[in-house]
Amino acid sequence: MQSVLIVGCGDVGLRVARRYRKRGAAVAGVVRGDASIRRLAAERIPALQVDLDYPVSPGTLPTGGAIVHYYVPPPREGKGDPRIEHFLASIGRDAMPARIVYISTSGVYGDCNGEWVTEQRPPAPDSDRGRRRLAAEESLRRWCEARDAEHVILRVPGIYGPGRLPIKRLKSGSPVVDERECSFSNRIQVDDLVSICVAAGEKGPGNIVYNVSDGDPTTMTEYFMEIADFLGLEPPPVISLDEARELLSPAMLSFLNESKRLDNRLLLKHLKVKLKYPSLARGLPASVPGGHL
Repeated sequence: MQSVLIVGCGDVGLRVARRYRKRGAAVAGVVRGDASIRRLAAERIPALQVDLDYPVSPGTLPTGGAIVHYYVPPPREGKGDPRIEHFLASIGRDAMPARIVYISTSGVYGDCNGEWVTEQRPPAPDSDRGRRRLAAEESLRRWCEARDAEHVILRVPGIYGPGRLPIKRLKSGSPVVDERECSFSNRIQVDDLVSICVAAGEKGPGNIVYNVSDGDPTTMTEYFMEIADFLGLEPPPVISLDEARELLSPAMLSFLNESKRLDNRLLLKHLKVKLKYPSLARGLPASVPGGHL
């Protein structure tokens, strides 16, 4: 059986683990917290408890010959990612993985003024969030090049799906920016992301970057309005961009300041993934139990 190691086995990682198990793979997870250990134990997935904020002894993790999925986010501060550095340093020459799949973010591109973005566009992150992810990508790339190892980088935008809709925000009446001033945003339904992750581990060339999206970008305002309409909630109030700069959180503003439309054609060509949800309208019914609240 193919062995799979999921480092950072949270919501997405657990979904990926289930998909691999259905295919007969031997899956193990790496997590940090006690609750995560219990969650994996309840699904009978072998788990190791490791805190990547600290160096890890070589040989601790079963990476040898495995497809490794690395989903641990960088720390919330700084411009680098010591966690992925600690992980890579723990892999000995006698325990090389078959391939490492890393979930990054489309935020590494920065603001692209609403243009269509392919993988050929040089990264230019505007935020420390994007800079940390780009630093992690570069660490992984350098490590793999030095050891002739394979990696795949998935630049992922916003993820939606069960438990991942902004229902609380909509119910609170938080405003959105006038669509005429709003940036383009991209998204992927979580079930399609899982399919892409598994395909990236098993198919296509190594040492490559893919844009991940459903291929149907809209403005962030359209996103919130469509969800509110689907769920039968009051549409959020609309404010100007200048008002938003005074009212919205720095995190939300950082997303509003990064307008881009992700081109996903390379991913579809290489990985042969047929997206189940190529638009928000198609994905929403699968993102709420029973298709509604």
